[in-house]
Amino acid sequence: MDKKVRHYTGQAGAAYDISMKEIYDEKTETMKITANFDELFAYNGKLGVHYSPEATLFRVWAPVAVNVELVLYDSCYGKRKRRIPMQEIAKGTFEIEVEKDLDGFAYKYAINFPDGSLIETVDPYSTAVTVNGERSVVVDLESTNPDNWMGRMEPFSAPTDAIIYEAHIRDYTISKDSGVKEKAKFLGMIEEGTKSPNGKATGIDYLKELGITHLQILPMYDFQTVDEENQFASYNWGYDPQNYNVPEGSYATNPFEPKTRIREMKQMIQGLHDAGIRVIMDVVYNHVYEPIDHPFENTAPGYFFRKNPDGSMSNGTGVGNDTASERKMVRKYIVDSVKYWAEEYHLDGFRFDLMGIHDVETMVEVRKVLDEIDPSMIVIGEGWELNTNLPAEQKATSKNANKLERIGHFNDALRTAIKGRDLDGGHDTGFITGKSFMEQWIAINQQGGAYYPQDVATFTEPNQIVQYVEAHDNFTLYDKLVLNMPSDDEKTRARRHLLATSIAMLSQGITFIHAGQEFLRTKEGVENSYRSSDEINLMDWMRRDEKEFAVEYVKGLIALRKSEPLFRMQSSDDILRRMSVLKADYYQVIWQLEDETKSYYVFFNANGNPIEFEVEEADYEVLVHDDCVTLENPEIWKKTAKIVVEGFSTTVIRMNK
Repeated sequence: MDKKVRHYTGQAGAAYDISMKEIYDEKTETMKITANFDELFAYNGKLGVHYSPEATLFRVWAPVAVNVELVLYDSCYGKRKRRIPMQEIAKGTFEIEVEKDLDGFAYKYAINFPDGSLIETVDPYSTAVTVNGERSVVVDLESTNPDNWMGRMEPFSAPTDAIIYEAHIRDYTISKDSGVKEKAKFLGMIEEGTKSPNGKATGIDYLKELGITHLQILPMYDFQTVDEENQFASYNWGYDPQNYNVPEGSYATNPFEPKTRIREMKQMIQGLHDAGIRVIMDVVYNHVYEPIDHPFENTAPGYFFRKNPDGSMSNGTGVGNDTASERKMVRKYIVDSVKYWAEEYHLDGFRFDLMGIHDVETMVEVRKVLDEIDPSMIVIGEGWELNTNLPAEQKATSKNANKLERIGHFNDALRTAIKGRDLDGGHDTGFITGKSFMEQWIAINQQGGAYYPQDVATFTEPNQIVQYVEAHDNFTLYDKLVLNMPSDDEKTRARRHLLATSIAMLSQGITFIHAGQEFLRTKEGVENSYRSSDEINLMDWMRRDEKEFAVEYVKGLIALRKSEPLFRMQSSDDILRRMSVLKADYYQVIWQLEDETKSYYVFFNANGNPIEFEVEEADYEVLVHDDCVTLENPEIWKKTAKIVVEGFSTTVIRMNK
C-alpha cells in the first residue's frame, strides 16, 4: 500500500501530500532523486543547533522522513535520555525548541522512514561531539573563545603575495628533537622558544624565521581513522571525513571534553595570527569515509552522493564515493560549512581537496560567501579532471578556470615538467633530471598562466595558479631524485633539489612549499605516506640543522620574492608587459623582468656543466648564484656582458637603470 506524507512549503497554510513511491525506493532504502526533487525539498534556512542560555533550537533536513525525534541525553556520556517529537516546518525540515540551558548536553536524531526503519544519527551540522564523534553536543560557542580572542587579521594584500607552507600537525610536532611538549596537538603548533638539540629554532619560531605568510594545515576537522581514545595506535593524514564542522579530537589535550578541541584549535589559530601567519584549512568535501554510516546517508539516504547510470556509486575520488555538490542541499552544506569555519574560527583561506569533483557553481558560491566576510581570503584547490558522473563543462577543473574567478589551481603541469610524473612508480624524469624538451613547458608555466594553452587550462590571472614542485602527496622531491638519479652524490642531488625549488618559487602565481622541502625532506622512499609511521612522516629537525645551507637558500628566495613585486605580479597584463623569455632550450630557461627603474635576468641551468649567456653590458648586482642568495650588500659584477651560470643552479642578477 502506497504511503503518503504531508509536507509543508514554509508558507502560511501551504502544504502538499507526497507519494512515497515517487521519491523513496523501499528495496534499496534510498531516495529517488527525480528532476524536481530539489524544487520540492531544497530548504534555504539555517540548519543545525542554535543555542542560547534560555533555549536551544534543533533543526534537521530529513526530506523523506515520516517523523523525526530529538534524542536528548542528560549529559555528554550519560545513559539517561528522552525522545522529543520534532515538527516539520518546511520541505522535509524538522525542528524543535527546548526551553532550557542545554550547554554540554549530547543529542542525536531518531528518524523514521517510510519502510518502517528507524535510524539514530548524529547531526550532519554538528559543531561539537563526544569522543570519536559518537554523539552530537550542544555547546555555547562563546565560552570556547580563548582569552583576548581577536577578530580577523587585516585583509591580505594579494594572493600572489602569499608564501604557503603546507604542514601536518602531528608530523610537525611529534619528533623527540622538536622541543615541543604538546606533541601532535593544536597547542604544540604554537609553543614558543622550542629548539632542536643543536639549539636551532623549531615549531612556530622556525615558521617565523622562514618568512612564510600562510600555513596550510592538513585536515584538522573530525576524521575517522585515528582513535581519539588512543591517538598513537595508528596514523593518518585525515582525508577521511566524519564530522565536517568539528575539530579533530586527537589533536586536543582532552578529546573527551567537547569544548577542549574547539578552544585549543582557536588558540592555535590566534597564536599563529599573533606571529603574523595566516591559516589555510585543508577541506575534503568531495567524499566521506563510510557513506553507509555517515549522517548524510542517515538523514537523506541516496541524496548526498553521485550515482552512475547503473545505480553504483560514482568513484572519481578513487575512495568509493563522490559527493553530489550540484544538488542544492549538498551545495548548501558545503557553503554553510566553509562560512561557519571562516566566521567562527577566523580562518584565512581554504584548500579544496580534489576540487575537480565539485561543480563550478558550488565553488563560485564558496568564493562569494567568503568575499562577504573577507575578500582577501585565499581559495585554492586541486582542479584535476576526474572520472565522476558530472558533465565536463560543470566540473571545477583547471579547464574551467575561466569560470572560477580568484580560485587558485595547483599547477601539476609545472611540477611534472620540473621533476617528472609521480605515477607509474615515479620513474619518469623532468627538466632537472635530464628529460629533453621540457624547457618551453617550464617557461610557459612560469608565466603564471598568461600564455597557457587553453585546451589544457583556462587561467586568466596569476592568482588562479599555485606553483609548486612538492606536496604531501607522492614522493618527496628528494626521494624522487634518489629514485631517478641513484648514482648522484649528495652534493649533486642537493643542487638539483634547490634548482627545482627555485623554479617553482620564482614563477608567477601563488607560491607553495611542502614542510621540510627546504631541508630536502625524505620519507625514506615511501610514495604515499598517508598511514605510515611517525618515523616516516615526522619533521626531522636534526636534518633541518644538517641542511642549513638549503634552509638559508629557501629563506633567501622567500625574502627575494617578498621584496620585489616583479616576482609576484598580480595581473596577466603586467606579466605580458614586463616578463620576456630569452631562451628555453638545451636544458636552459632564461627570462627577463623589467620595470621603469630596474631589470632582472633569471637563469635556470639544468645542465651539469656551467653555461654562458650574453647580456647588455652593465654593472649587475648578484642576488642568487651557485646556491647562495644575497640580498643585502650583494656582490657586483662590473661592466659585465657575459654571465656564467653554474651547473644545476639558478642565477638572478639585477641591473639598476
